[in-house]
Amino acid sequence: MEKISIEREISPLQSHEIESSLRPNIWEEYIGQETIKKNLKVFIQAAKLRNDCLDHILFFGPPGLGKTTLSHIIATEMGANIKVTAAPMIEKSGDLCAILTNLNDGDILFIDEIHRLSPPIEEVLYPCMEDYRLDIIIGSGPAAQTIKIDLPRFTLIGATTRAGMLSNPLRDRFGMNFRMQFYTPEELQMIVLLASDKLNKKIEKQSALEIAKRSRGTPRIALRLLRRVRDYAEVQQEEIISLECTKYALKELGVNELGFDLLDLRYLEILVQSKNRPMGLNAIAAAMSEDEGTIEDVIEPYLLAQGYFERTARGRIATHKTYELLSFPNDSLFKME
Repeated sequence: MEKISIEREISPLQSHEIESSLRPNIWEEYIGQETIKKNLKVFIQAAKLRNDCLDHILFFGPPGLGKTTLSHIIATEMGANIKVTAAPMIEKSGDLCAILTNLNDGDILFIDEIHRLSPPIEEVLYPCMEDYRLDIIIGSGPAAQTIKIDLPRFTLIGATTRAGMLSNPLRDRFGMNFRMQFYTPEELQMIVLLASDKLNKKIEKQSALEIAKRSRGTPRIALRLLRRVRDYAEVQQEEIISLECTKYALKELGVNELGFDLLDLRYLEILVQSKNRPMGLNAIAAAMSEDEGTIEDVIEPYLLAQGYFERTARGRIATHKTYELLSFPNDSLFKME
């Protein structure tokens, strides 16, 4: 296959619209997380029978596993409006008050990265979650007064990639806690096949499986790789995305057969070069010239889940699996069949 030069660009708005169109809207379209889906269906049905709102829900796990998508499906199933925000956008208690006082009975409030709420904001949120009551303090010192405002019954859905950073009082106020799991290649293959239909671009089943195997167990990555492989196939004028084109495109994108990119391999190489001595996160970040948050949220979860390193009290250490992987020249990891 000749090397292809891609010149087509997609604006951020177009990319967002495409991603939204690929997002499942009903249970039947949502692949994976079967245990979570089974439980949620029971809780939703029970809430409907009581003519009540759902208890508050916390989704946690690595990014891209469907936390936001599940929240929208819950809203659809409950016939409720959903209001979406992110914790960093709630800077003052007044911001939270404005959001809460604009809710209606049965509404769902989705807060992404909820672990980033400041302690003063959390304090305001506690009575809202427990008693559906907003306590506002006016003034200061001896003249301070507390005004209590009744809120409609609503459901708070929090999503976080770092459950350990949530305070215990906040975590305890969620009636349902769900840990999102990585997807199997078969589940991701089904997601890719469904998405290709929505994109009006057919793909061979083996091609979809190839993308699935290299997607790090994450639907968001699978959909991103599908869009990029589709670009290569369209420039190559393929009516159906072939396995050959898929492998070539993924090689050009720097994604090997295990789904690792150059950052993943660099991370593992640094651990191996430490000669079996544990390394701290700050030392790894300095060696990679990367932000600690990027390493902890993006690189490490999948590598840890697949057993390529271990976390100890002294730091990160490579496992035998990593030494086996890197016993070959790095170039061979990207060799096409």
